[in-house]
Amino acid sequence: MSGKKHKVVIIGGGITGLTSAFYLQQEIKQNNLPIEFKLIEASRRLGGKIKTVRKDGFVIETGPDSVLTKKESFSKLVNKLGLQHELIESETDKTYVISNDKLYLIPEGAVVGIPTQLSPFILSSLFSFSGKVRAAADLIIPRLKGKKDVSIGQFFRRRFGDEVVENLIEPLLSGIYAGDIDQLSLKSIFPQFYEAEKRYRSLIIGTKKDKTYSNRFLTLKNGLESIVESMEEKLEDNAIMKGIRVVNMEKSTRNQGYEIFLNNGEHLQADSVIIALPHYLLPDILPGYDFFEPLSTVPATSVATVAMAFSEEAIRKNFDGTGFVVARNSDYTINACTWSHKKWPHSTPDGKVLLRIYIGRAGDETVVDLSDSEIEQIVFDDLNKLVELSDKPDFTIVSRWKNAMPQYTIGHIDRVKELKDNIGANLPGVIIGGSSFEGMSVPDCISQGESIVKDVLQYLRKLDTTKNELVSE
Repeated sequence: MSGKKHKVVIIGGGITGLTSAFYLQQEIKQNNLPIEFKLIEASRRLGGKIKTVRKDGFVIETGPDSVLTKKESFSKLVNKLGLQHELIESETDKTYVISNDKLYLIPEGAVVGIPTQLSPFILSSLFSFSGKVRAAADLIIPRLKGKKDVSIGQFFRRRFGDEVVENLIEPLLSGIYAGDIDQLSLKSIFPQFYEAEKRYRSLIIGTKKDKTYSNRFLTLKNGLESIVESMEEKLEDNAIMKGIRVVNMEKSTRNQGYEIFLNNGEHLQADSVIIALPHYLLPDILPGYDFFEPLSTVPATSVATVAMAFSEEAIRKNFDGTGFVVARNSDYTINACTWSHKKWPHSTPDGKVLLRIYIGRAGDETVVDLSDSEIEQIVFDDLNKLVELSDKPDFTIVSRWKNAMPQYTIGHIDRVKELKDNIGANLPGVIIGGSSFEGMSVPDCISQGESIVKDVLQYLRKLDTTKNELVSE
C-alpha cells in the first residue's frame, strides 16, 4: 500500500462490525499497514444481541446462549483472544416438545427434526402411525427438480409430511429463527439439506451419512459477552465511538471516498466504509440510492427472552431434560424453554434453577410489547402448567429484541447478490455485512467480519494501484 494513510469507517458495533474492527486491527499491526479506522456504535455498548448478565452467581444470556461446535469461526476467534480455557461444551440430555398440550420426548438422533435413527422415531408416541409412514416416504421420494429456491416448510413437508413438520420440525426451527417456515428460504438457511437431497436423494440417509451435522453447543464460562469484552479491550481506545449515530453518508466531492455525518454534528472521511447494521437502516443512511429501498420491506421479527431464577424446591414436578420447544397447536404463549442449570451447570449456583424462556415469533409478536410484569405472569402461568411452581422466582430478567430476527424469505440469496452488485457498481469501497445478509448465528457473523476485512484490504490495494498508474501516466 502507499505511504498515505487510508481511512476505514465501520458503522455498527454488533458482533459483525466488532469482529471486522478486531481483524482489521490485527492486519494493520502484523503487516504495518498505513490504515486507520473508526468503529461507530449508536448505543452505549458493543456486541449487539450478545449480552450476558452476571448476577448473584448466575451467568445469564439475554441474547444467544451458545454456538454450534461445528462452526469453527467462533473457536478460531476465541483462540485469538486467548479465551480457549473458558470454552465449555453443553451437557447432553433429553429434550422435549409440547404438542397438543402434551409433553413428548424428541426422538434420539433427530437433527432439526430429521430422523437419523429409525428405532426411536418409530417408537415415539409424538407421531401417529400414518404420520410415521408418511415420514418414511422420504426414503423413496425423488429429488426436487431444477434449482429454484423453495420455502423450508414446502421442502420438509414434501419429504416428511405435515405431521412431522408441525409437531417437531416447525417448533424446533421457530425457536431458532422466530419465523414462518413457509416463507423462509431453504437455500439461505439450510443449504446443507438442499445439497443433501441432491447428493443422496433421501434426507434421512444424507443426514445420517454426513458427519458434519452436530447438536453439540459451545459457550464461555463467563458468558458469550466475554468475546465482546475481550475484543473491545484489545482495540485502540481512540478507535471506538459509542453513543454516536450515523445520520447520513455521501460520496466525497474531493476524492474517491465518502463523507459520514454524525448526530453530534461531526463528520468523518473514509476511503472504505463497512456497514454492519440491520438491513432496514440502510435506506435512511444512503437515501440517494434506490437499490436500498427494497430493504425497508424485508420483514424482521421481534422476540424476547425471559430468564427466571428459582430455588430447587420451587419446582415441584421436575423432568430429566435440558428443555423443550412448543408446537403452535398447543395452548402456550412461550415458544421454548432451556433449563440452563442442566444444559450449562456452570451458569447456576448450587440449589438454584435457571430457566431461559423465549417468546415472540412471526404472527405472534404482540406479547413482546407487554410490560415486564405482564410477560412475567404469562411465562409463570405457562411454566406452572408443566412443572407446578410452588413459589415466585427469585428474580426475572426480561430482554426485548425489537426487529432483531431478519427473515430470509424465498429468493434471499439472489436479492443479496443483486444488492451487493449494485453497491459495487455505485459505491466502490462500501461493504455490507451482518445478520441481515449472510447468516444470523454468532459464528456466521464472525465469518462475515473476517471476510469483510479481506474485501476492504483488497479494495484499498486496488485503490493504490489505480493511483500509482495515474501518477505514472
